[in-house]
Amino acid sequence: MDGEPPASSGLGLPDYTSGVSFHDQADLPETEDFQAGLYVTESPQPQEAEAVSLGRLSDKSSTSETSLGEERAPDEGGAPVDKSSLRSGDSSQDLKQSEGSEEEEEEEDSCVVLEEEEGEQEEVTGASELTLSDTVLSMETVVAGGSGGDGEEEEEALPEQSEGKEQKILLDTACKMVRWLSAKLGPTVASRHVARNLLRLLTSCYVGPTRQQFTVSSGESPPLSAGNIYQKRPVLGDIVSGPVLSCLLHIARLYGEPVLTYQYLPYISYLVAPGSASGPSRLNSRKEAGLLAAVTLTQKIIVYLSDTTLMDILPRISHEVLLPVLSFLTSLVTGFPSGAQARTILCVKTISLIALICLRIGQEMVQQHLSEPVATFFQVFSQLHELRQQDLKLDPAGRGEGQLPQVVFSDGQQRPVDPALLDELQKVFTLEMAYTIYVPFSCLLGDIIRKIIPNHELVGELAALYLESISPSSRNPASVEPTMPGTGPEWDPHGGGCPQDDGHSGTFGSVLVGNRIQIPNDSRPENPGPLGPISGVGGGGLGSGSDDNALKQELPRSVHGLSGNWLAYWQYEIGVSQQDAHFHFHQIRLQSFPGHSGAVKCVAPLSSEDFFLSGSKDRTVRLWPLYNYGDGTSETAPRLVYTQHRKSVFFVGQLEAPQHVVSCDGAVHVWDPFTGKTLRTVEPLDSRVPLTAVAVMPAPHTSITMASSDSTLRFVDCRKPGLQHEFRLGGGLNPGLVRALAISPSGRSVVAGFSSGFMVLLDTRTGLVLRGWPAHEGDILQIKAVEGSVLVSSSSDHSLTVWKELEQKPTHHYKSASDPIHTFDLYGSEVVTGTVSNKIGVCSLLEPPSQATTKLSSENFRGTLTSLALLPTKRHLLLGSDNGVIRLLA
Repeated sequence: MDGEPPASSGLGLPDYTSGVSFHDQADLPETEDFQAGLYVTESPQPQEAEAVSLGRLSDKSSTSETSLGEERAPDEGGAPVDKSSLRSGDSSQDLKQSEGSEEEEEEEDSCVVLEEEEGEQEEVTGASELTLSDTVLSMETVVAGGSGGDGEEEEEALPEQSEGKEQKILLDTACKMVRWLSAKLGPTVASRHVARNLLRLLTSCYVGPTRQQFTVSSGESPPLSAGNIYQKRPVLGDIVSGPVLSCLLHIARLYGEPVLTYQYLPYISYLVAPGSASGPSRLNSRKEAGLLAAVTLTQKIIVYLSDTTLMDILPRISHEVLLPVLSFLTSLVTGFPSGAQARTILCVKTISLIALICLRIGQEMVQQHLSEPVATFFQVFSQLHELRQQDLKLDPAGRGEGQLPQVVFSDGQQRPVDPALLDELQKVFTLEMAYTIYVPFSCLLGDIIRKIIPNHELVGELAALYLESISPSSRNPASVEPTMPGTGPEWDPHGGGCPQDDGHSGTFGSVLVGNRIQIPNDSRPENPGPLGPISGVGGGGLGSGSDDNALKQELPRSVHGLSGNWLAYWQYEIGVSQQDAHFHFHQIRLQSFPGHSGAVKCVAPLSSEDFFLSGSKDRTVRLWPLYNYGDGTSETAPRLVYTQHRKSVFFVGQLEAPQHVVSCDGAVHVWDPFTGKTLRTVEPLDSRVPLTAVAVMPAPHTSITMASSDSTLRFVDCRKPGLQHEFRLGGGLNPGLVRALAISPSGRSVVAGFSSGFMVLLDTRTGLVLRGWPAHEGDILQIKAVEGSVLVSSSSDHSLTVWKELEQKPTHHYKSASDPIHTFDLYGSEVVTGTVSNKIGVCSLLEPPSQATTKLSSENFRGTLTSLALLPTKRHLLLGSDNGVIRLLA
């Protein structure tokens, strides 16, 4: 099926009467509806991020809720996105290393579907839409122009359509999942792992000759048209890349304009950068696809940049994007693997991009900032014109083997020329292309065209020749309205392109107000040309809700937008290599969580890292959201407060398998974090023998391990009443009270630490004591179990020790100089420690003993450090203090 449209049955999409919604909710919001049996949403404006289940902690909430309300009405995204304009950027130090890194599963899903869609969508017509919010995918039905075939042809077409429909449903679901993940993971993780892989995937959408074919519908003329500025004729790659661009744009809407300028734009610069400074760059198929993806993404970015930001980064766009692209496009020595077709598409997209920038910034700024790119673009016509005149001088005789002939041009410059490329260049830069470039730019630039384009007269003559060839009665290229020849106003014959009567200028129906270009709402042509409607016209102009037809759109103000400390930390994080496995603590304050009236005794993030739990002396457990807000100084309120405890809470954790919270104040409470309802309470058998330590078993186990003051270990299964197991740990000795418990990641062993410094290792399956040994000289303060049968323990004797479960001697031994390490957490093969003197240290489990410590500043952390928890995916620290305030630092 590669490259061939589906069978011509004229049936369109079969009706989905079952109604696919991807919702678990029974009732749809008022803004959502089912159209043609398929789920669509009709909210024209992006909802505020708080309206979604971003922080509802519930897996029961629908995926569409968590897409941050970005889905729009079908009429707002009604054309394939071929001018996508987001900028992508990896840090330059990590781009090459990360090329081979694994992509997110969701991106892989979308990539698979995108690959399967290749060749199924050649002709795109305005048939039914399956909503994917900002993007019109290749989900539009391909309906052939024929009136239909016989019954057998219809029967053959139905399975094809059904299979294509399933792929579109899968693609829609994958995109929604990526959007949901982008909001759930937070800005740093979303940029490092989701956006990066989407940017790489974008290049893949344009690889291969099939993806670089114009999607010509029946009855349309060839791709180049009389002077349309915005080439609305997409290639198949534009349709395939639609979901990727939609997800990239969604991340920018979530976290703001910095995503465009600090991540997407540097990635575009990386895509278009020349291979090496010495000698001409060689294009391969991926580099060629990267150029097309870069220009497409840049167009999307320009639309969503504010005026101030656009002017600030315009020199970068000119020197890092436009000039490198033009160096490939106008090169006389570099050929494109796909030949003239790929170069033509890149030329058309580059015209559209430069025209968009010209419309945004005005004539004066064009003269100041874009003179070089525009002049370079036009100069290639002069070079080819001179080469045609010097054709005899390109005789290879007399030059060394492997050397390209050097040609001296009229500007005095001597340039190498590859004679084999002349045919390709002449197929691209034809009279029609000259007309396509000259007319819109003469209208956009007016008299300035004479100042910044030295060869404008030659290009004007070539455009006139083309116009004469299609319409012998018209001699001047500016004398005919480009979109509707013969019906436009009377144009100035001197190439200024300004109409004499109506105050309009250019081919886009705009009005100049100073250096600002105003787009009238009534300027839509009745019959747009084969390249489609001109951007900025017909969709409501600047006020349009359509991404495709607007010169400028505002990114919605999101409460999760990056600013202040969040922005500084995010900028650092996207520059860190993905190969860097070390934890770096920069003491950047990101958020504060006040609310407890007593000291915070324990902090425990949930496995998803979007919420965390805290227990305090004030006898409450609080559930807090971990989504970014503000500039680092904002304070976040708890989402839920559990108030059923009667004493100070010293343990809180999540029982992962049933998604329950376990907290202990001497009695164990099991409760639902979604409702706050108590599910079960486990009291000590004897009030004189209270519980002193608690731990929860890892998934898929559902048991809770409790140690009492009589050195007895009890197991309780939260699914059934009564005790599951009971084991004595003392063994005739008197090791003291159990201060800490830790369960191995496999759940097969549990280690108990006593107040005497003694440690006991127990097999949870048999109840046998595997080992008991004097580990420390003081109270055991905390124990953690790590993969590979490794234990880490800290004691009041100022030591932190790393053990192998069944080895007698410790693997590593760290000694704190001043204070005992009363709290610590693990990050990979590193231990992050905290002391009562507010010092944070990082030491390795593998390397020889060495520890880097940082003293917390009073500006970032007040009070005394009482508890510490690490978010391994986000690389943040949660620090609890004796004044009841919890801080999020990075």
